[in-house]
Amino acid sequence: MELIFRADAYAQRCTATVTAADDRGIRLDRTVFYPTGGGQPGDTGTLTAGGSVIRIVDTVKGDGADEIIHVPEPGTALPAPGTAVEAEIDWNRRHRHMRMHTAMHLLCAVVPGSVTGGQVGADKSRLDFNVPTGSLDKDAITAAINERIAEDRPVSQRWITDAEMEARPELVRTMSVKPPTGSGTVRLLDIEGVDLQPCGGTHVARTGEIGAVEVVKIENKGKQNRRVVIALVDA
Repeated sequence: MELIFRADAYAQRCTATVTAADDRGIRLDRTVFYPTGGGQPGDTGTLTAGGSVIRIVDTVKGDGADEIIHVPEPGTALPAPGTAVEAEIDWNRRHRHMRMHTAMHLLCAVVPGSVTGGQVGADKSRLDFNVPTGSLDKDAITAAINERIAEDRPVSQRWITDAEMEARPELVRTMSVKPPTGSGTVRLLDIEGVDLQPCGGTHVARTGEIGAVEVVKIENKGKQNRRVVIALVDA
């Protein structure tokens, strides 16, 4: 299956062919839809075949490494295998996820401690940190993130081998999610001069595209665990 979003996060639509459809959802030979994973929600959107429009309410991973299932609205008539469709994501929602996911990498870069969990949202997102000592300052973190956004640093991806990943454990900041290995390579998200770590999500091309963000809340979630919630200012 061709995962177009992996090479081009800005691709909003593509033509595709239905390869299977059952009670779990619809599979295509190629897709722009990102599946739920790494704390980022799956895309929503539509599949259009002729004059028929199928609303996709979620996208999830299937059984295979690259199998993606497009989940239609309940009660939708499923297309037959071989049907040609145009797949189109809800771009506004996806782009907000891209901005947020990139902002979370900046948050990860300015807050000390390992990450114990996280969730990307269209308006608000969170990261949980294991912070051994000291307290976190909401205003200082907000200022540090926005400073890096204003620098408009380039954001890119690159790949390293499983062996290289194993040799560089310091690249892994998230304790709760292990980088996917076994296929021979691991994708790294590189925010120039700020952050470099494994990530399979979708991101903007430059930090300036994120727009202003704000730390809206810091919560204690345990003796050393702190939850930092950020929001897009234009939400």
